[in-house]
Amino acid sequence: MTAEDELEELDEDSLRNSEALPTRRPHPIIIAASLTARGGVLWLPVAGLLALSGMRKAAKRALTAAMIAMPLGHLVSLAVPRRRPQVATMPARQALPEHPDSSSFPSKHAVTAAAFGTATALADRKAGLAVTPLVLLVAYSRLRTRVHWPSDVLGGLAIGALVALAQAGIGRSARARATACRLAAMVRPVFSDHS
Repeated sequence: MTAEDELEELDEDSLRNSEALPTRRPHPIIIAASLTARGGVLWLPVAGLLALSGMRKAAKRALTAAMIAMPLGHLVSLAVPRRRPQVATMPARQALPEHPDSSSFPSKHAVTAAAFGTATALADRKAGLAVTPLVLLVAYSRLRTRVHWPSDVLGGLAIGALVALAQAGIGRSARARATACRLAAMVRPVFSDHS
């Protein structure tokens, strides 16, 4: 069994057999999080709220990171083809009107959300704490609605965080380089398993 097969088996077990991810239709808030985050639309009003709250710098950096991360996520998905979970008849999957046929890896929702959230936290810790639950909700929504495998979402979160770190220009410090290296080490196995 190849590493790709093992990862796929682990992903399938976590989606189909996990009691933590029920098969019934998700709560409307989870569905709304997934739908409004499509194309990064959700992050525009969030950035607006940050700016209105006096956190213009955080809002600007977060939007910039998200705008960089989204196309990057699409480029990675072209380079790393992966089929989506085959659960079309499951009520959890039927909750979304979308039926994407692009590569499953990475979750572009997770890439954009992580870039936005990480950039926000780097610019303003309090704002980061406020945004983090929404970032996690969007990432969870992609699992709960069975549009992505867990490794797609985890890889997306790692890629988005790396984009925000790079965009913030903090790679010059030794601590930042160490953080970026740890995140890259987490993402590397996912790429090598699916290339």
